[in-house]
Amino acid sequence: MSDSLKILVSDDSILARKQLKDVIVKHTPNVTFVEASNGQEAIDLFREERPDMVFLDIVMPQKDGIEATKGIIEIDKSADIIIVSSVGTKMQLKAAIEAGARDFIQKPMNPAQVESVLESHLGGK
Repeated sequence: MSDSLKILVSDDSILARKQLKDVIVKHTPNVTFVEASNGQEAIDLFREERPDMVFLDIVMPQKDGIEATKGIIEIDKSADIIIVSSVGTKMQLKAAIEAGARDFIQKPMNPAQVESVLESHLGGK
């Protein structure tokens, strides 16, 4: 596959973004990353970059992950959004799924869980 995969990673923590990118690169080496530190930036970057996948934290400044999910889905209904968050309350998770998120990864991240999500979403990409 010559086509590089583009993934948007949005988290207000630089460390959290780095950890997630490290796990993704081990599993899927041919990746270009786009990074956002808040929900509004994630929406803007999605509009500009049109990534193949989006990883969003729920708790972020300006717009949270749920608002960002809604904003991204308005741009592209088929956007592949995965929520990565430690605040795994059922209500927030339900709101994120209703907003259009396709999956959820609990923080602290388990690399096997991230790989499993990549497998199921990317399949043969």
